[in-house]
Amino acid sequence: MAIQDLPTLKYTGKSASVAPIVSENELQTVTAEPWVKISDRGLQLEGLNFNREGNLFLLDVFEGNIFKVNTSTKEVTRPFVSEKANPAAIKVHKDGRLFICYLGDFKTTGGIFSTTEEGEQFEEIVSELSTEYCIDDMVFDSKGGFYFTDFRGYSTNPLGGVYYVSPDFKTITPVIQNISVANGVALSTDERVLWVTETTTNRLHRIELEEDGVTIAPFGATIPYYFTGHEGPDSCCIDSDDNLYVAMYGQGRVLVFNKKGYPIGQILMPGRDEGKMLRSTHPQFIPGTNQLLICTNDIENNSEGGSMIYTVNGFAKGHQSYQFQ
Repeated sequence: MAIQDLPTLKYTGKSASVAPIVSENELQTVTAEPWVKISDRGLQLEGLNFNREGNLFLLDVFEGNIFKVNTSTKEVTRPFVSEKANPAAIKVHKDGRLFICYLGDFKTTGGIFSTTEEGEQFEEIVSELSTEYCIDDMVFDSKGGFYFTDFRGYSTNPLGGVYYVSPDFKTITPVIQNISVANGVALSTDERVLWVTETTTNRLHRIELEEDGVTIAPFGATIPYYFTGHEGPDSCCIDSDDNLYVAMYGQGRVLVFNKKGYPIGQILMPGRDEGKMLRSTHPQFIPGTNQLLICTNDIENNSEGGSMIYTVNGFAKGHQSYQFQ
């Protein structure tokens, strides 16, 4: 038989995509639309969070720029630059302060600090001088404490984990450990389920908690979903129906799960099949609406599309709770 007569694989259909979707192909799927461009350059955008006035804060990891977006006018400003290396998330405390997680050297020098919205009144919350965590993300609970993820390790060296910081910020308690790059974290509407993404092993953790918020319920720590592809799950958020939205870094999409961890939908970034806007990192709802924002960038294509925030409507309104204030 001549070589040309043999059955031949061809780059057609899903095989032609830079980031093929196979296992989730039958999910309800929508494509996001542009909301605002943050920069013409490819910046590693992260940390979407809103203040009480409804304006959006976010940052870029590698240069440390803190951005503010007026949601009415779409005006983008840069109030300040992080004093710490590689900031990764912003949350707004109930007193209005910004809590900023930073990764430091990605080995032992991360932490959390707080400032005003103008970058003033700097205060260490979790200090790099007294810990070795590389903190990627956090989420508040209604008591005033918060959970954070430790971003350390890699696939065969699970150094990361999830920890709880008491409301007075004096006590750090491990919740779950031995995770390979713990990344996104979200808390259910009743505060009894903690969601955690594990990037370098492509896993989604669903952790049922006892009333104290730190003890895992019997048989409560499960892995309801294993992701596929490069590079893995990133930040996440919930809506008011307890659906979980997980950004897929390097894949240009967001996967959506119901409250039990079953996939029920996905959101694609425009141009992802051609390898554009693949670095999707963080979804977050505009307060009081079902409008979801997703930040991503196009570093792989020499910043062809720059750094963008895209938008769609989610299954339900964003969850209104202390953790988003």
